[in-house]
This record gives sequence, structure tokens and C-alpha cells, in this order.
Amino acid sequence: MTLTGLYVPLITPFAADGSVALDALERLAHDVLGAGASGVVALGTTGEPSSLSPAERSTVVDLLAGVCTDLGRQLIVGTSDPAEVPASAAAALTLVPPFVRPGEDGVVAYFSALAARSPVPLVIYHVPYRTAQPLSAATLRRLAAVPGVAGLKLAVGGIDADTIDLLAGPPAGFAILGGDDVVISPLLALGAAGGILASAHLATASFARLTRSWDAGLGHRLARLSAALFAEPNPAVVKAVLHEQGRIPTPDVRLPLLPASKESTRTALDRLSETL
Repeated sequence: MTLTGLYVPLITPFAADGSVALDALERLAHDVLGAGASGVVALGTTGEPSSLSPAERSTVVDLLAGVCTDLGRQLIVGTSDPAEVPASAAAALTLVPPFVRPGEDGVVAYFSALAARSPVPLVIYHVPYRTAQPLSAATLRRLAAVPGVAGLKLAVGGIDADTIDLLAGPPAGFAILGGDDVVISPLLALGAAGGILASAHLATASFARLTRSWDAGLGHRLARLSAALFAEPNPAVVKAVLHEQGRIPTPDVRLPLLPASKESTRTALDRLSETL
């Protein structure tokens, strides 16, 4: 299995009555896959999984698994329990254990145990500004050597020394996917295999082209769009823009998130028009 190119961590659209708008979700999946995405992520942070009921989460995964199977594309499922992931999925996106700060050896032991019992490969989500657990380039290479670990969603908040070290000598067969939308262009220039990018709900074809063939000018324009889309907690602005486009029935998010402001929505629409 090769993980490369663009993966869109899909929002969970809501209908006016508060239920999951499954028809809109299916259309979004077809839209981004038809525009060149390699696959989609179900139940990533952008999908607000902590606000969904178990039944809602299961329905979302089943729907997206069906779309990806029909179109021959890859599904990645965000979860802390890979046993819940369908066998047809390409991988489980699994967060470095947050809050407890187990240390680097603890992280390696945790993923070694998780991968050993997972029915699908793991993509490790490394986002230290949320988990409070830093990992060195040396530790990331140790994780890459764990059987059953296929890749890394790298979201350290920028380009640090460990990122440069890791990308200067990436482990063979280990997919390093950028997870900070604003800096995806320099990550690709340094050698990342692709990205898991919420911004790619919009201008999907441009993001897909960027992940296939890095272009500095396109990268700069998309970075401005990403900055606008992340001006408020994700996915509020993304949802507001999709609603303005008529692609989802409401811009609603669930608490603790709040809807995007009109100002942020207008700025993101302006940036989008500059990109297209």
C-alpha cells in the first residue's frame, strides 16, 4: 500500500434538524475524489468526531467506505481503536496519546502494541501543540520501523529542525504527510509524500496538483487560502464557505465549536476567488 498525494479529512455536514446530512457528505466525498484527491479521511478532527454519537460515527465510516470502494480510492479512518476500522480501509489515523505525556519510549511502545493488534496499517498523527508530547526525528524513525506503521501525519506547527532532519532522510516505505495546511508547500518542497489537508475541501484540484508536482507560486496562493480557512477553530470557516457555495445544507458546527463569523467567511471567500 502506498499513501501519497492529497487526502481530504471530510467535515461532517449537519442538516437543519441537527442530524448528519448524509447526502451532502456523500456529495462532498465524490466532489473531492473527482477533483483528484487520493482519498478521504473519515472522523478526523475536522469531522468533529467527539460530538458524534457512536451510531453517527459508524454511519459516516460506512458511507465513506462505500464511496471509496466504488471509486477505487483510499479511506483513512481517524480512531484510537483500529479494531473499529473496516478491512477495506487503507489505514487508521491514530493520535499520539494526548495529555498523559508518556515520553518518547512510551509512544514507541504504545504504537508497537497498537499496530500488532490492528487489522489495518497505522498512520500516526503527530501534533505536539495539541498532545503536549514532542518527538524527535530519531524517535519518528523508530516509529517508522514498527511493523504495521505505514506513515505519519506531521503537524508540528511549522518547519522545525526535526522536520528538516526527518525529511532529509525519510525512512523507506514510510509516508510523511503534511498536516499543517499553511506550510504544506514548503513541506512538499522538502520531500513530503503528500498531505492531509482540511483546506482542500476548497480548490481541491489545485491542492491535488500541488501534492503531485510542487509549484512555489501555487503553494503561496493556497497558503493564503489555508490561513483564511483556519482563522477560527476548524472546521467552522470551511463549513461556512461550503454553505455559501450551496454544497452543504447548513454551516452548523456542534459545541464546543461556534459558527464562523461573517468577516472570516468573507475573507476566505475572497482568498478562494484569488486561487481559482
